[in-house]
Amino acid sequence: MVNSVILGRNLTQALAESLRQHPKFSPQQRGALQDLCYGTLRHYGKLAFMLGKLMQRPSRDANLQHLLLVALYQIEFSKAQQHVIVDQAVNAAKLLNAGAGGLVNGVLRNYLRQREALKQAAMREEESRYSYPHWWIAAIKKQYPEKAAAILEAGNQHPPMTLRVNIKRTTVVEYQILLAEQGIAAQRVEPDALILEQPVAVDRLAKFAEGWVSVQDAGAQYAARILDVRDGMRVLDACAAPGGKAAHLLEIADIDLVAVDKDEQRLARINENLQRLQLQAQVVCGDAATPQAWWDGKPFQRILADVPCSASGVVRRHPDIKWLRRAADIDSFAKQQAQILEALWSLLALDGKLLYVTCSVFKRENQQVTDAFLKQHPEAEQEQIGILQEGQLLPNEQHDGFYYALLHKKN
Repeated sequence: MVNSVILGRNLTQALAESLRQHPKFSPQQRGALQDLCYGTLRHYGKLAFMLGKLMQRPSRDANLQHLLLVALYQIEFSKAQQHVIVDQAVNAAKLLNAGAGGLVNGVLRNYLRQREALKQAAMREEESRYSYPHWWIAAIKKQYPEKAAAILEAGNQHPPMTLRVNIKRTTVVEYQILLAEQGIAAQRVEPDALILEQPVAVDRLAKFAEGWVSVQDAGAQYAARILDVRDGMRVLDACAAPGGKAAHLLEIADIDLVAVDKDEQRLARINENLQRLQLQAQVVCGDAATPQAWWDGKPFQRILADVPCSASGVVRRHPDIKWLRRAADIDSFAKQQAQILEALWSLLALDGKLLYVTCSVFKRENQQVTDAFLKQHPEAEQEQIGILQEGQLLPNEQHDGFYYALLHKKN
C-alpha cells in the first residue's frame, strides 16, 4: 500500500481495498496494518533517506523497496524486538522473491549497526528531517518563518482522539464525568471539545449509539460556533460530507438545514450521522460550484462553505497527502475555491453570513482567496473571529490546522 501511494493512489482507498481482500483479518491485525502504512508515510522522507544511504542502488522491485521502508519504520518507531522485525521482513521478502531474503537481512542489519550515524545525517537534510517534499517545506518556512518547525513537526504526530458532545443530550461536564466513570480520562479544550488521553473504540464510549457524542477534531468544532446560527434560521452546509459540521450546527440550534455534497457515496455518511444523532436535515446531491442545478431560490441566512483544499492542515490524519500533492495543486485548489465562494455568495440573504473554511495552512488557499473575493464584492466585509489571528488555526497537540473567514453581506 505504501508503494501504491507513492505511485499516486489515495491511502484510504488502497487500505480499504486491501482489507476487503483479507476479510478474516482480526481487528488487531487491521489496526497493525493501518499503523504500519500511516507510520511509514508520516516518516517517509527520513526513512527513504536512510535507505538510500544503505543501498547503492534502489531495488528494481518497488514492493521490496517499500518492504524495507516499513521494516525501518518498525525498528525506529515500534516496540517490537529488532530481531523479530528483521526475521519477519526477511520472510516477507522471500514471498516476493525467493532470492531477496539475503538482501533484506543485510540492509536491515547494516542499519542497526549504523543507526545513530544515519539518524544524525538525516537531521542535516530538510526533506529527511521533516519528512515533507522540499516545495512544502519552503512554502511553510516562507509563510511562517518563526513557526515553521512546529507546524511541520505537528503534522508528523499521531492525532488525538477528540469528542464533540451533543448538547441536546447532555453537557460537556456531565459527559466528561461519564467517561471518568468508565475509566476513560479526557481533557477539555477549546472550543468545547474533549480529548481522550488514550484512543478507544467508539463502541466503548458511553451513549455513542444513542447520539450523545461524536468523534471530531477540536479545530473542526470551531466552525459551528463561529457561524453564529440561531433558532429558525435557514442554513446551507455546502460540501457537507461526511456531515460532522452539519450535525454540530443542528446540535446547537433549531435550524432549517440543507446539506449539499456532490459525492453520492459520501452523502450516505451524512445520513448515517444524522440518523445516529437523531437530527433532521434536507440532504441534497449537488455541486456547490453550480447551485442553479439544485437551489430552490430561497436565500440562506447562514452558509458554511467548507471547500475542497490541499488538506495540508490535517496531514497527521492523512500522511499520504504529503506525497500525493504537488506545488501546482495549490493554485488549482485556489481557483476552485474562488469559484465555489462566488457561486454560494449569490445564495446568501442580505445581512447574512458565510463562513469560508479550509483545512489548509497555505495562505494561497486561505486569506489570499478571501482578499481577492473582497476586492470584487464591496458589499462583503470580513468579520474578526475572536482569538483566531487572521482566521488561521495552526496545527498543534490539541487540534489540526484550519482557516476560517466569516464574511458578512451588508445591506
